[in-house]
Amino acid sequence: MPGKKKFFGGSDLKIAVIGDEDTVTGFMLAGVGQRDGEGRTNFVVVNPKTRRADIEDAFKNFTTRKDIGMIMINQHIADDIRYLVDLHDKVIPTILEIPSKDKPFDPSKDSVLQRVKVFFGGNIDM
Repeated sequence: MPGKKKFFGGSDLKIAVIGDEDTVTGFMLAGVGQRDGEGRTNFVVVNPKTRRADIEDAFKNFTTRKDIGMIMINQHIADDIRYLVDLHDKVIPTILEIPSKDKPFDPSKDSVLQRVKVFFGGNIDM
């Protein structure tokens, strides 16, 4: 039927990953990686040579795609584009900052945990 719009339900949404090679490889082995008919992927591998503008473009792309329900991003990469991560205020896609193998997780930098802390009146020990 021409003219019908595709509706994405909760089971149709994908997880996007922006991370270092080890993180992205792990998620690919778990079956998260996909490439659509237009050649778009739901993952970006970031290495020391990756430009900040490329990370920003990937993040903006994933936050505007209708088929992405969650973006998992290494925290040290999120720190590079912190202003974009903090500006994102929509529920879907949800942004989840995750640790990497080489860099420890710092809960004080996680924007989601900071919002939860404010919601509970700042009485959460991290």
